[in-house]
Amino acid sequence: MNDADVSKQIQQMVRFIRQEAEEKANEISVSAEEEFNIDKLQLVEAEKKKIRQEYERKEKQVEVRKKIEYSMQLNASRIKVLQAQDDLVSAMKDAAAKELLKVSDGHHHGFLGELVEKVGEEIFHVKGEPRNYEHLLKDLIVQSLLRLKEPAVLLRCRKADLNLVNKVLDSAKQEYASKAGVHEPEILVDNDVFLPPAPSHHNEHGLHCSGGVVLASRDGKIVFENTLDARLDVVFRKKLPEIRKLLFSQIAV
Repeated sequence: MNDADVSKQIQQMVRFIRQEAEEKANEISVSAEEEFNIDKLQLVEAEKKKIRQEYERKEKQVEVRKKIEYSMQLNASRIKVLQAQDDLVSAMKDAAAKELLKVSDGHHHGFLGELVEKVGEEIFHVKGEPRNYEHLLKDLIVQSLLRLKEPAVLLRCRKADLNLVNKVLDSAKQEYASKAGVHEPEILVDNDVFLPPAPSHHNEHGLHCSGGVVLASRDGKIVFENTLDARLDVVFRKKLPEIRKLLFSQIAV
């Protein structure tokens, strides 16, 4: 084999090696591009998933925020309605308290009789024809004595009612003794400490009493408050469900 043949053979080998190298390089390039495209697709899908998850999270946050805001607005509306109802009920009680003053000032014009009839004698537990304040005081004293059932009691009243109380005291003791089947009790009227006066513009927000009496055992351990204000509080608490039902039964809260 001469030099020309050797050279020719070497060139063929070089071309073969080069062709294989080029083919291998192409395979590597194609494989790398495929892997790159796969990785790129995976990255894109992963980012899309993250974006969807973030969007869903924010959407849920918006929905939760909307529900919270709606609930807060609903609760605020309910509170306003309940406050308005309480204000109306309180106004009714204040109006009743003002009317109650007419009982003790002698200008009730049958108010006591109407009130007894309307609330089923709940406030005063007085039966019969409408009575003036003097008779009512006696009935309240008798009722208090029947509740206490003490042989000796201390009685307090408003200073303005002192003369009326002293006037009806004997008849009240006799009536109690007759009803209870006991001896007439000893009643000490407190001439030093009185119940607060009736409400007025001067003591509108201070202690006040619309009338009635407070009786206590001599040792002070048992006290029975039988003022007009106390009777109103008792009947108002008892009748409050009926009052609310009558006023607000058509209102959904």
